[in-house]
Formats: sequence, C-alpha cells, structure tokens
Amino acid sequence: MNKNKRYLCVGHSTYDTTIPVNEYPKENIKHRVEYKIECGGGPAANGAYLLAKWGMDVTICSIIGDDYYGEQITKEFKEIGADVTYLEKRKDYHTSSSYIIANMSNGSRTILTTKKEKIRKLSKEVNEKADVILIDGEHPETASEVLDKNPNAISVIDAGRLNDDTKYLGKKVTYVVCSKDYAEEFTNQKIGEINLDQLMNIHKQLEDYFQTNIIITLEGNGSFTKIDNIYQIIPTIKVRALDSTGAGDIFHGAFTYFIGNDYSLKEAIRMASITAAISVTRVGARYSIPMLSEVLGYDNAI
Repeated sequence: MNKNKRYLCVGHSTYDTTIPVNEYPKENIKHRVEYKIECGGGPAANGAYLLAKWGMDVTICSIIGDDYYGEQITKEFKEIGADVTYLEKRKDYHTSSSYIIANMSNGSRTILTTKKEKIRKLSKEVNEKADVILIDGEHPETASEVLDKNPNAISVIDAGRLNDDTKYLGKKVTYVVCSKDYAEEFTNQKIGEINLDQLMNIHKQLEDYFQTNIIITLEGNGSFTKIDNIYQIIPTIKVRALDSTGAGDIFHGAFTYFIGNDYSLKEAIRMASITAAISVTRVGARYSIPMLSEVLGYDNAI
C-alpha cells in the first residue's frame, strides 16, 4: 500500500434508503418491514468511501444540498477520513436520494432515485494534485478539468450510463471500466450466454472509439478485457447474493485502489471482483464494503 499517493474522486452523491424484503412486494398492499438501512451512495462517492476506508489519502469532489441528507453524507466522509474540501453544499440544491428494494431471496434490487438536472461544474476550481483519479460522468466539466490538470495520473471512469459525457470523458482516461449494460447499449448488441467472439467484437468497438484500456464487467460472469493483446475473461468468485446494491461502485473503487497501488491489470480486476463479491453477501452499499484485510485474507485463503 502506498499511502503517499493522492486519490481524487469526482462524481455523484446520493443518500440511500435500503429496504430488505424476502420477496418483491405486490402492488396495492401494505407491507411491514423489520428495518431499513440508510447511508450515502453514488458511484464515485462510494469509490471514495472505500478508498478512505482502506487508508488512502482521498478527496471527494461532489455536490450535495444544504439539507439533512447532505449533512449525513458529509458526516460519513469526515468520519471515514476523506477530504471534504470539494464536497460542495448548495442551498438551491436538494441532495439526491435513492430508495432501494433489496430482494434477499435472489440478490436483486430495484432502485428509485430522485435527482435534479445534472450540475456540470463545481463552483470551486479543483486545484488538488492527484496520482489516481476516479470519475463517474457526473459534474463532467469539473471531471474534465481535473483530468487535464493531472495528465500523468492513473485515471478510471465508472461508465455505467451511456451519454455524451461518459463518451467524451472516456477518451481522456487510462481505463474505461464499463458495465455490461453500457457495452450493450454502446454497440447495440445483447450479451446473453458468454460468447468470446461476440465479446471480442464488443471490446474492439469500445477500444476503437475510446482508444484506451477497456474492461467490461459481466456481473456474476466476471470481467472481460485485453491484456498484452490477449482477450480474456477474469472470473469472479461464487457467493450467495443478498443485496447487489453498490456492487459495481465497490468494484470500481477497489479496482482504482489496486491499479493505483501497482497491481497488474489482471490482479487489479481479480481483487476488485473479490471485493464486490464479498459486498453482495451483505445489505446496504456502504455498509457492505469489506475491510482491505478481509479481501487480502480471502485471496490468500483461495
């Protein structure tokens, strides 16, 4: 672990309310649940939280409202040791919130999110120097400026939503780590059963466009990438999933940690997969992030 490296995460912050259920609720019926789980969320924000939890010097760049949810998000980041200098609180903005129904019987989740229109840039200029950068496409003008100011940094985009901003920013980073849904929408190809020829074709289209390293996450089937001109699937571990909320965010945060700490691409993906797999065995995105020692111990026990 290199604690001297500086991490910058630019992206969306939200506040999650997760309601665990044993089966998906039927309509027009009152359901009683035993408990709910509340914590901060958002792709790059969850990545920043993981990095801070794992002892990294990390700054979160995001916008929240001057409200209860914004206060809770700020409190969480301060308690975990993240730098909140650029966690911008705005009086004219309501903190985004997400309501998650977590089906414990199969690990699926349904998410309802309240979110105002995208704010493209933070009010402050982000002048922090960074060795490693994680972005998710939110606040794209700030993300672009951060990348331009740190041309030698290792940079990762969590490409979960296909739009002009992620397509533009993806051309500026070291690693485009995209979801299966993103790859499908980008190429207009549905990924069904694992087909290497199809995955190679999809990867090539993404690589031709972004001109950088491409990693496609395939949920329970691992990840697909190209290393030393060899296409390969890097498998994940098999677990019984309870709640998949935040698993993608946690994968991206862990990948950013490992690639920033000089792991090979293959090992960074493999360790990120272990981290995300452990997380889905627990409920609540941020509460499901394992300790680094747990991930390393799990790996050593395999």
